[in-house]
Amino acid sequence: MYQIECDTHTHTLYSRHAYSTIEENVRAASEAGIKLLATTEHFSDMLYDDYKSLKNYQYLLCLSNWPRQWHGVTLLRGCEADIVDMEGHLFGHDIEITRSTIGDVLDPPGNLQEMIFRRLDFVIASVHSKRHTEGQSIAKNTEMYIKALENPLVFFIGHIGRAGVPFELDEVVKRAKELNKPIEINEHSFSWEGHHQQVCREIAIRCAELGTSICVNTDAHMSCEVGRTQKAQAMLEEISFPQELIINRTRESFIEGLAKSGVRTFDEASLK
Repeated sequence: MYQIECDTHTHTLYSRHAYSTIEENVRAASEAGIKLLATTEHFSDMLYDDYKSLKNYQYLLCLSNWPRQWHGVTLLRGCEADIVDMEGHLFGHDIEITRSTIGDVLDPPGNLQEMIFRRLDFVIASVHSKRHTEGQSIAKNTEMYIKALENPLVFFIGHIGRAGVPFELDEVVKRAKELNKPIEINEHSFSWEGHHQQVCREIAIRCAELGTSICVNTDAHMSCEVGRTQKAQAMLEEISFPQELIINRTRESFIEGLAKSGVRTFDEASLK
């Protein structure tokens, strides 16, 4: 099996269809030998009917309360934001916030996305609802993904192998390499037999051939899944994927990757 010291796509109870607390996930990461964990909650209209109320985002607003080191694990703060249109915009980009969490009027009003993203280390951009892609061409879908990837806070596209949106693989993989950003290989995508697994395999093969990094993550929605990427790793072994192109192979390689992409730069003191 590969050396993979980081799990950088995980969820807690805040994401509503996940089942563990942040400490349960951190403890599970420690027990699994994971040295860096990123919690990346959904940032999407799937969570709340009243998605314009800042009250519903207090969990994300207060991430600075988390320690950087917990049970021997480095803890990063992220989110998985929905791609909401063909221009590659992410959820919250057009949502005006007029009141604070305690009901005070904000003058001037704030932008929801800006209020959340400035508290994060990085963002995952994902397609969950495909409504906006219906009837669109492969070329347009490809452009959507590339525009999302070009967002300066986005480090990678989430579960692109199972989103069900057809796109030009080489164009996205080449652009990711130019941006020094990885392509995600998502363990959850291997929960279904057939098409999703084949797409993930094709993505991994082209990344290896073109020299584009990948990020192997669980997309864990409960603590028992954290750090467990056996199915994804088995596929990578079958195609002899090079270890050096796995960006989360070590804590240091992931942090260096974030810096090289321009998304986030840390010094060691800030992670203590």
